[in-house]
Amino acid sequence: MMRSFRFAGLGPGGPTSAVGVSAMRCIAVLLCFFAFDSTMVLAAAQSVPDHKPSFVVVGDHFELDGKPIEILSGEMHYARIPRQYWKARMEMAKAMGLNTIATYVFWNVHEPRPGVHDFSGNLDLAAFIRLAQQEHLNVLLRAGPYSCAEWEFGGFPSWLLADPKMSTALRTNDDAFMIPVERWITRLAKEVAPLQIGHGGPIIAVQVENEYGNFSNDTKYMEHMKEIFLRAGFDASMLYTVDPSKSLASGELSGVFSGVNFGTGGAERGLTALAKERPGQPLFATEYWPGWFDHWGHPHETRSTETQIADLRYILDHKASVNIYMFHGGTSFGFMSGASWTEGNYLPDVTSYDYDAPLDEAGHPTPKFYAYREVFAKYSSVPLPPVPASPPVIELDPFAAGHATSLWDHLPKPIRSDNPLTMEALGQAYGYILYRKVLDHAADGALVLDQVHDYALVYLDGELVGTIDRRFKQDHLQLSAAKGARLDILVENSGRINSTKMMRGEVKGITHFVKIAGELLTGWNIYSLRMDSAPNTHASRTRHAQKNAAAGPHFLFAKFNVVTPGDVFLDVSALGKGTLWINGHAIGRYWNEGPQKTLFVPSPWLHAGSNEVVIFDLFHAANDHPMLAGLAHPILNATTQDAASRTKATNSIQTK
Repeated sequence: MMRSFRFAGLGPGGPTSAVGVSAMRCIAVLLCFFAFDSTMVLAAAQSVPDHKPSFVVVGDHFELDGKPIEILSGEMHYARIPRQYWKARMEMAKAMGLNTIATYVFWNVHEPRPGVHDFSGNLDLAAFIRLAQQEHLNVLLRAGPYSCAEWEFGGFPSWLLADPKMSTALRTNDDAFMIPVERWITRLAKEVAPLQIGHGGPIIAVQVENEYGNFSNDTKYMEHMKEIFLRAGFDASMLYTVDPSKSLASGELSGVFSGVNFGTGGAERGLTALAKERPGQPLFATEYWPGWFDHWGHPHETRSTETQIADLRYILDHKASVNIYMFHGGTSFGFMSGASWTEGNYLPDVTSYDYDAPLDEAGHPTPKFYAYREVFAKYSSVPLPPVPASPPVIELDPFAAGHATSLWDHLPKPIRSDNPLTMEALGQAYGYILYRKVLDHAADGALVLDQVHDYALVYLDGELVGTIDRRFKQDHLQLSAAKGARLDILVENSGRINSTKMMRGEVKGITHFVKIAGELLTGWNIYSLRMDSAPNTHASRTRHAQKNAAAGPHFLFAKFNVVTPGDVFLDVSALGKGTLWINGHAIGRYWNEGPQKTLFVPSPWLHAGSNEVVIFDLFHAANDHPMLAGLAHPILNATTQDAASRTKATNSIQTK
């Protein structure tokens, strides 16, 4: 039986007329009415337009404004692309043969503090969606509130974790979670609900939650989430859910469209699973993964283009729709890269989100792009638009960083606490946190940091004693200290886990206690080092460079000149581990472990003339004036000592 599902706000409208007539003419019309064939009257009525755009499921296919359509979508995230490049990336999507774009909505960047919202500049989601409409692209809005996406905490704001209830409430029907969720979805709807197709906008579908079947199977939670979306005003487009093939049944909702996610080589298996779970509905690969993401210390990930072309042909031959995740990955600027929990190991992600996607991190078409374009062209009824020119790339001659100043000379006012406090307890989202204590008596034994998140450097009287790395399940080191020694424990938030139930415990810093030689340490001065903006470089640079400042955690400063700005890949191979800003823009994290050794710096963030670099580095600098350079191509595949093997070796010797 043919099934036709329409969604609120998308029903057909009736004819209307506002033509004023005289009484005599009305009588004439009435008299003549009966002389006309009824079909002529109907044709006249239909000539008066009163049409609401619609995107609906009709049997085994989608229809857009009454015409069958296969959704050919590419994922790109507005927050990972400089606003000045949104249009160029969309034009590339069309040139590859796509008719739709998909984007996640990252709650954490839009509500950095409870009740404080930001939809400005690069976060102007409505402007991104309106631009897509101008480019004649449909939009799949992946509204969350959970995203995953290898993004910090899966897109959740870290302040949720300040509530101890979140250790069990996150992604459940508990009011501790659902009340802030509803407030957020309601606020989001004010920005973008008017841009749904039923109101004349380009949003054809809105995703509820994300891969929930991978997390749990509470139907009441998902029903409640759907109700929140509808109450907020997401009722003029198609609601849908997505899950990997193995968890479709756990994440779907009755009466709500369901799509399937899978990777390279999984087309037949994934679409077959969807057809079995949802017989008769349109087939939709809501995420098709053409690549993968990278972790610090692990080799760069790539996927076979040849296998992907076979997948694409299978998808298109079966009249299925597809969303390529990612068509263009972009960059997790600042502190926005997340982390995985894989086989019991914490694995932080690199800054680049290149993803081995058809369009690379800088927006350049790859050989994969042209291979995809060739396939889409064969299935297209019209010629594809030409491929636009890529953004220009420049190179920078090597230049030195210097004027090192020690972190110890730039500390804020401390918070006094008997026990260590987490970042979340201090209202801090990202960056670093320092725990300082003057020892009451001499100590000799194991210094134990119970569940430190994520990377700790331990100092005695300013001298580095050792590091503790969560990746390797480390929690202690040996320490011998005299009475009155100053103990400093500097902890980096390396990125919150963005999937699995381990998210519920992703508070950052020293999450439990500190012991030395079996004795609990209390009485701490805690320094919140948010680094949500570049340090005051003017104040720092006016000081004389400090001797041996680079022996510990330190700031470095540099300048370089540009004649004509262009995109550039900053080679940071000479640096250790830290974060970097250019002209006040947070570029992202770096780590000499690789595989990423360059940071993408977009042209719109550079100036003709002088440009300023600010660096915060945790490691002892081998050179007081490390050299940086601007390359025309990225280094994303540098040789690494695979952290997986080191994890296995470390786990075998760690004891508490």
